[in-house]
Amino acid sequence: RLADYAIEIPDIDELLSPLITVVPLQLLSYHIAVLRGCNVDQPRNLAKSVTVE
Repeated sequence: RLADYAIEIPDIDELLSPLITVVPLQLLSYHIAVLRGCNVDQPRNLAKSVTVE
């Protein structure tokens, strides 16, 4: 057994897989960051060239 939990994604065409899987994984990472108390709107170590003021 590799994990306690799994995210099941339906079988789809290989070309569509990135489009279908990215949203659930981004939502998962967002909620984990919020639970950890991280500021999701201003991540640390983000280069100034990436930010828009």
